[in-house]
Amino acid sequence: MRILIHGGFFSESSQSIETKTQKQQALIQILEKAKLYLADHSALQTAIYATSLLEDDPLFNAGIGSQIQSDGKIRMSAAIMDGESQKFSGVINIEDVRNPIFVAQKLMDEEDRVLGGSGACQYAKLSGFDSFSTQTEERQKEFIAKKQSKGTGTVGCVVLDKEGKLAAATSTGGKGFEIPGRVSDSATIAGNFANENCAVSCTGVGEDIVSNGLATKIVTRVTDGMTLKQAFKKSFSELLPYDGFAGAIGVSKNGDVFFLESHPKVVYASYNGLENAVFM
Repeated sequence: MRILIHGGFFSESSQSIETKTQKQQALIQILEKAKLYLADHSALQTAIYATSLLEDDPLFNAGIGSQIQSDGKIRMSAAIMDGESQKFSGVINIEDVRNPIFVAQKLMDEEDRVLGGSGACQYAKLSGFDSFSTQTEERQKEFIAKKQSKGTGTVGCVVLDKEGKLAAATSTGGKGFEIPGRVSDSATIAGNFANENCAVSCTGVGEDIVSNGLATKIVTRVTDGMTLKQAFKKSFSELLPYDGFAGAIGVSKNGDVFFLESHPKVVYASYNGLENAVFM
């Protein structure tokens, strides 16, 4: 069994050592809960659960604490992919829900599994999700001051369960001050992808990740015979021509785990079946 989670990029210049320590501690606590959950749940269920815990922590830019867009509204995106069934579901620019990842989970049972904007919001409302403001005092102060928080990024999780099944989940609160309607990578197969061989979740600049098709490239290369490390290295090298800004976590069916960033530092935590590790 394997679990990797990421909490987006951390900026040494704009975030304090205290914040760094808080994020490290939060990741370990979430990882511990996810480990216990994985003992009697599937890879997909665990990826969703761990991502929901990240959404619930205002230290990370997803769910509670999401960034505010240029028109003063918060719009979030999230996606899940089940490596076994090859089903992908997600929401794009959804508003007023606590956990976008749970709406993505609900959509997994629908024929139309990726919804955006007002359609996603209406679906959540009709499905019984309570209206919930994810805005925090800190984000509001940043917006009033026209100061975009740097280094928060996307959150995500990849899991290999005891039956050898794989899944990925990713959630974001956006980059802050973006043009309303912007689509990030998080609810696309560029930022979140899994099959029976590999699962990958990305963070960083959505436009760069989409341009590279990062998650899909890594998974496809593992499927075609590359090791996980080789697939990461090759795919990240293709970001270089345009100085692409990205980070990713991945796990393969044989239990290999790997993470990489083009611009340090991403906040990672992993469980390799025996012990935990935190990287920042």
